[in-house]
Amino acid sequence: MTERASAGRVAVVTGGGSGIGQAVAEHLSSAGHRVAVLDINGDAAESVARRLNSDGGESIAVAVDVADRTDVDKAAGMVRERFGPVEILVTSAGIEAQSPYTDISQEDWDRLIAVNLTGTFNCTQSMIPDMQAGGWGRIVTISSSSAQSGAPERAHYVASKGGVIALTKALAFEYSPQGITANTIPPSIIATPMAEAGVKAGHIPKLEDLAAMTPVRRAGMPDDIAAAAAFLCSDHAGFITGQVIGVNGGWYI
Repeated sequence: MTERASAGRVAVVTGGGSGIGQAVAEHLSSAGHRVAVLDINGDAAESVARRLNSDGGESIAVAVDVADRTDVDKAAGMVRERFGPVEILVTSAGIEAQSPYTDISQEDWDRLIAVNLTGTFNCTQSMIPDMQAGGWGRIVTISSSSAQSGAPERAHYVASKGGVIALTKALAFEYSPQGITANTIPPSIIATPMAEAGVKAGHIPKLEDLAAMTPVRRAGMPDDIAAAAAFLCSDHAGFITGQVIGVNGGWYI
């Protein structure tokens, strides 16, 4: 089956207003899918959707807080009303933080878990029934290589992303027999607005310094992650499920 033959499905991308999520939305739209761009920043989501539509795609923007299940269910309903049942889901929405372990507040811990892990739970649980009904689905979660290696002063972030990896594997075992694959991509250092903010805040080294320690000698770009995600969302990837696909320039692992 060609990629064009599988085009025209309904795709949802969370965190689609910038960075990796934006690049994923662009790749899926280019493949012919109808794309719902979900982001807590409604203006950013609208800007991306407008650009996709001007390039000949079909896209809508939905402002949503993935940590709020009511918000997620409402967004899913809007997508169904406009495009039909959800067939592809890429969960890129996420936040990060840095703090010595003993200084992490309960509020900070709860917020990281709520957005990164519970947000992934909310979106997958809300939209998997559509995939079950259609007997076909693709789920790609965006985790983090720090969940594989550990990272100093980022225990809450690492724990939340480690949970995303484990959740993805559980979904693969439960739903692959129904034609629904689930895989996760744990990026290393990617040149995104979130990474740039981390550099500015002093939470991570300069990207060029990190690039020097990477075998490919450059920081990753959102398109690097998006290309892999788009493939995992295609019919060609139907025999790939429950996998941790490291798109990291050879970083560690």
